[in-house]
Amino acid sequence: MREHLKFYIGGRWVEPLGTKTIDVINPATEQVVGRVSLGTAEDVDRAVAAARKAFETYSRTTKEERIALIERIQGCYQERLGELAETVTLEMGAPKWLATAAQAPVGLAHIAQTLEVLKKFEFQEQRGTTRIVKEPVGVCGFITPWNWPINQVMCKVMPALAAGCTMVLKPSEITPLNAIILTEIFDKAGVPAGVFNLVNGDGPTVGTAIASHPGIDMVSFTGSTRAGIQVAKNAADTVKRVTQELGGKSANIVLEDADLAKAVSRGVQACFQNSGQSCNAPTRMFVPAAKHVEALKAAKAAAEKVVPGDPASDAMVLGPVASKMQYDKIQGLINKGIQEGAELVCGGPGRPQGLEKGYFVKPTVFGNVRNNMTIAREEIFGPVLCILPYQNEEEAVSMANDTPYGLSGYVQSGDVQHAMKVAARLRTGNVHINGAGPDFAAPFGGYKQSGNGREWGAEGFEEFLETKAVLGTAA
Repeated sequence: MREHLKFYIGGRWVEPLGTKTIDVINPATEQVVGRVSLGTAEDVDRAVAAARKAFETYSRTTKEERIALIERIQGCYQERLGELAETVTLEMGAPKWLATAAQAPVGLAHIAQTLEVLKKFEFQEQRGTTRIVKEPVGVCGFITPWNWPINQVMCKVMPALAAGCTMVLKPSEITPLNAIILTEIFDKAGVPAGVFNLVNGDGPTVGTAIASHPGIDMVSFTGSTRAGIQVAKNAADTVKRVTQELGGKSANIVLEDADLAKAVSRGVQACFQNSGQSCNAPTRMFVPAAKHVEALKAAKAAAEKVVPGDPASDAMVLGPVASKMQYDKIQGLINKGIQEGAELVCGGPGRPQGLEKGYFVKPTVFGNVRNNMTIAREEIFGPVLCILPYQNEEEAVSMANDTPYGLSGYVQSGDVQHAMKVAARLRTGNVHINGAGPDFAAPFGGYKQSGNGREWGAEGFEEFLETKAVLGTAA
């Protein structure tokens, strides 16, 4: 069992001020695999004090010094890539293939992208007799989730380091072990004392202390919309900058001119990846009403190829969802879909056959879903796909936008120009055309209740900068 009871504050591992701990559960076996301490508001005070002290010097480092630091982090990260993948499988159930191909390497992608942006970025610009200066925003508080734990830490920490900020991180208490390894990487790479600080804990205690702390200049939160609203309220009294990447209920519009079988199969795979635990997953698939029956057959065939199993195996399996709380929520929503009259195409309540332990969910597809059903409105965050028929393209776009969320969207078409015209009408921060994958140089974030601000790329980097005008300088 991995026991990590200390916090990383001021460049060293220190004892917590409280005595509470929390077990880390392997969701595939329901066994305890680790334990960490739960921090207090006083622990956050210590971390913020260390970050504020470090900001005085780190904020004045040169671009070249920060580039050298991030390159050292890159090397240290590469050394522990395999261990990071194993840890994500252990604590959140990502299958070995996914952890190795995506969950762990995504950190390297954010490092590389940050370096590319930093090397090209100009922190000063002369406009006539005024100099425009970009400066680090200050001390940042990061509150990160469990579904893509390394991704969400690295896409915040890397640009913050590049901008000259210092920080306090609270990773999810469900998946804290990967953050311990990341902290060890930062320490080995020589991140100056106090620049990066780690305090484990829960949202109501440590998360609230970070969001409301007067010594924190910016809070960046990734998680549910419900929790994001509370973070914003807690931050309001100190008028700090708040960036949020929240929930989603992304529409996947299969247009009349798409290859239906290919588009549906691709949509099922995208929805079920990471056991459906991605905020930008295409969970609402819109298909032409005349092709609805055909689409259900294609979706059933694709879903039945997705096999739940031991995430530590070498097989291409679907892992469990990350916690009992998440499992119970998904089961409730599957039952709600049945109660409200959606057509259960495959899957359904309960564990998959042969899996008596672990938080495994049957790959589930609903057809004949109406956009006002609970399963079409709420973020399920599991391997559950809703297929909704539409009469015409206008109705498809209208239903796609009829959601409080606006994180991502998907359009499938035999004509890219046609797809782009539909994409232009979707009120979402991202739109994927014909199965396009992620682009780490592109901004990531949402409209409406999916959050505000952007991560990734140049836009994500600039979130960590303030703008100063120095007037009366030489032209």
